[in-house]
Amino acid sequence: MSASAGATSPAETGTAAPETEQSWLVVIDPQAIFAAPDSAWGSPFFAEAMPRIRALAESFGERVLVTRWMPTADRATSWGDYFAAWPFADQPPTDPLFALVPDASTLSPLPTLDLPTFGKWGADIERIVGRGAHIVLAGVSTDCCVISTALAAADAGAHVTVAADACAGSTTENHAAAVQVMGLYPPQITISDTATVLAGR
Repeated sequence: MSASAGATSPAETGTAAPETEQSWLVVIDPQAIFAAPDSAWGSPFFAEAMPRIRALAESFGERVLVTRWMPTADRATSWGDYFAAWPFADQPPTDPLFALVPDASTLSPLPTLDLPTFGKWGADIERIVGRGAHIVLAGVSTDCCVISTALAAADAGAHVTVAADACAGSTTENHAAAVQVMGLYPPQITISDTATVLAGR
């Protein structure tokens, strides 16, 4: 079943603002740990989403930013409990688990933005894309790092478009639930799809 199953269509959420040449594509965490079928965190829909992510990246050219989740959070905080619950991920940052998948290695000419948090929005990304930027989100997983990034970006005043079919969730149901929640935040967040985003450029 498609990862976009159950997602709200663009027609149901209103017409998205055109993704102009000034927009940025932000690809969230296309890493082995979230893509490998034998990973405890691997999305079964990642392979389906990846060609759409590549099509978006080709359209956005140099205005593509790729993020990575890294296991460098302070273990004295609640992240200590998190890593205790997921010991397989408690590895050095150089572990192959955290490498980009091969298909993602050439998505952006910029270095990856590596952060130890679910959400990737913050001062580092805003310095690159600009305050109040128009961004398109894709990547994995819809129900964790994508939604965490989208909500923080909206709070910061960014214009966020989620290319739902270029996002991969942990399950079909969790993907759909995350898309539904993000769809409750118009006009800051618009739910769209790859074809609509590409047509608007």
